[in-house]
Amino acid sequence: MTGAPGRRPGGSGEAGGAGLLPPRGGGVARPARPARPNPEGAGAAAAPMVAGAEAGPGAGGAAGALGAAVAALYTATLPPALPGGDAGELITAAYELGVAHPPGYPLFTLLAKLATGLLPVGSPAYRVNLLCGLLGAAAASLLFYTVFRLSGSYAGGILAAGVFSFSRLTWQWSIAAEVFSLNNLFVGLLMALTAHFEEASTAKERSKISKLGAFCCGLSLCNQHTIVLYIACIVPWVLSRLFRKAELSLGHLLKLGLCFLAGLLPYLYLPASSYLNRARWTWGDQTTFQGFLTHFLREEYGTFNLAKSETGSGMREMLVFQLAQMKSELSLPVLALALVACVSTALPTKQQKSPVIWLFAGMLCLYSLFFAWRANLDITKPLFLGVVERFWLQSNAAVAVLAGLGLAALASVGSAVLEGSRALPWLEWLSALALVASQVWANYSACDQSNNYVVDKFARNLLSSMPTGAVILLRGDLPGNALRYVHYCEGMRPDITLVDQELAKHLPGVYFPGNRWNPVEGVLPDGTLAFNLHRFLKVNKHKEVFVCIGLHEGDSTWRRSYSLWPWGTCEKLVPSDVAFDPGEWIHLTRNLYNWTEDYGSFKPSSWEAVANEEMWQARMKTAFFIFDLAETASVTAEMKSQLYTFAYTSYKEIVNSHPNHPVNWHKNYAIACERMLRLHRVDVDPEVLLSETVKHFLLYAEKAEDDPQRQDILQAVQHLKKELQGLKKMKEDLRRGAG
Repeated sequence: MTGAPGRRPGGSGEAGGAGLLPPRGGGVARPARPARPNPEGAGAAAAPMVAGAEAGPGAGGAAGALGAAVAALYTATLPPALPGGDAGELITAAYELGVAHPPGYPLFTLLAKLATGLLPVGSPAYRVNLLCGLLGAAAASLLFYTVFRLSGSYAGGILAAGVFSFSRLTWQWSIAAEVFSLNNLFVGLLMALTAHFEEASTAKERSKISKLGAFCCGLSLCNQHTIVLYIACIVPWVLSRLFRKAELSLGHLLKLGLCFLAGLLPYLYLPASSYLNRARWTWGDQTTFQGFLTHFLREEYGTFNLAKSETGSGMREMLVFQLAQMKSELSLPVLALALVACVSTALPTKQQKSPVIWLFAGMLCLYSLFFAWRANLDITKPLFLGVVERFWLQSNAAVAVLAGLGLAALASVGSAVLEGSRALPWLEWLSALALVASQVWANYSACDQSNNYVVDKFARNLLSSMPTGAVILLRGDLPGNALRYVHYCEGMRPDITLVDQELAKHLPGVYFPGNRWNPVEGVLPDGTLAFNLHRFLKVNKHKEVFVCIGLHEGDSTWRRSYSLWPWGTCEKLVPSDVAFDPGEWIHLTRNLYNWTEDYGSFKPSSWEAVANEEMWQARMKTAFFIFDLAETASVTAEMKSQLYTFAYTSYKEIVNSHPNHPVNWHKNYAIACERMLRLHRVDVDPEVLLSETVKHFLLYAEKAEDDPQRQDILQAVQHLKKELQGLKKMKEDLRRGAG
């Protein structure tokens, strides 16, 4: 996919492409369109802004070379193991031939399955990462082709492909096992087909391109549904062009519809996979039409929303964030060039490409407005911003193409004004190469994931910590997707059973007393037998059951006869009649993991940061649990004193062992010291406790400026300082009296 999608007859011959352009004989200029005068005279190297530029073997070779260069850089920076996010789930769905989360992504699943089976290098995760890198490189070739087809400018094409492909966001999501690089490929493909359609010289050529385009529109919807907003612009535009040329008959319209439906055929994979039911992990049941429709329309999330029941940022705030992100990702000069492309259509010498430029600009505006309206996540939170910004790739691609056309427009105007200037072509090339090189220079180190094993190590540490034969109840993207991958795809800990809290799939050695999780047991109106967590635990009481991370909020039935005890980042469900021994539990959970990542070493919006945070907070969970027991449990004063002492001792050891640690540790340790002060124990110096309390409260207040209790903490510190001064004075007086 790194070569040119199609080649056009050049001056000395032609080569057939991959379907974008039908083979044509002769290698001569098209007779249907008269040649346009070159405003430069002999300035072919200046790449003038001429509609209908010949995409000959040279252009095809340039597209292929550019794609190969992008592929080389992507491959050099690929993560060798599992990335975060949905990667673990998508790879597992492909490996098991199951169904991924809504809308199912059947095309990506099938391509990833081919990659895991055919590519001879690395782990399953590396193979799918490599597939995505190659798809991203093919997208770059298509963006180059689009700009060159419309403008004839090699420099403009390189600018568009380069600034997009090597932006941090594109690079980051093109080398991970995610659906975004495939979506970028389809964005490039639809734009390239649009440019080719606009430049087609005969009704037969337009007919073939429109049918291929209809098929690609359907096929693109087998991946990421956001592309429907581009399709909603392109389809009416193509139909209106055909209608104006009197080429839109009822028969042709029917053929276009059939081609579109043919593109949707990969969706047959969903009910087929669900019917065969061979995957050890899959999402939902698509054997019924209603089940298929629910999955296809993403009803679990909300069809037109990113997430269900989330309160997100406002539309204005979302657009401001997107504009700032475009400036950061693509640079201000690139945005200015995109604006130049739009302005150039209003010049007296406007070219035939103007309708396509306005189409691309309209696609950009519609997508940005609609997405800002429906993206219901709070982007002031770093992790949610990381989720949202991936969807801005689609709009960034349109901006990059417009920027390439803008550069070509400037060169064209310059050629008309400065006839015969030899400096202008060099300036055009220098501008394009400088902007692309600056992208590579700025983003290479940040996007180099060739030594990133963080999420993979997170999953392996969790599984390694579990006792033999354990059952793990999964919830959440990070633990769920990561553990599924290393367990199913790499065969780690086959003795363990992973159970999804959202799905009731029967697994060997685990008994499910029904077909669906539900807080209220019994037969549901549709005839499904429901069971709750309490019933599940009761019938599987012979198993040790753990929770990673958190239990479903709607089902609290487990509280009837179970308690949650900390086990690293997870918890263990323990029968309520089992006595808790704090000393033994501290010993059991002290060295569960071998985690060596420094705290705060990852970007806050990354999954690596989430995994790192979970592993660091796991060190403190047992101490926090024991402290909370001392605060809330109905126990004797002696037991309460023991619990506080265990918590204080554990907090002290952890805080002193790790100089750079989460800020909340300061607050927890300070409170533990203050509680110990109340106990008036003779084996602990009250001056030391007061000093530690003041020190760590101040450190916390200094770093946690957004804590609503910050002022109360600072007031308490003033009181504690006076107490400390009084204690020191009393000690001094006692020493003088003794002397």
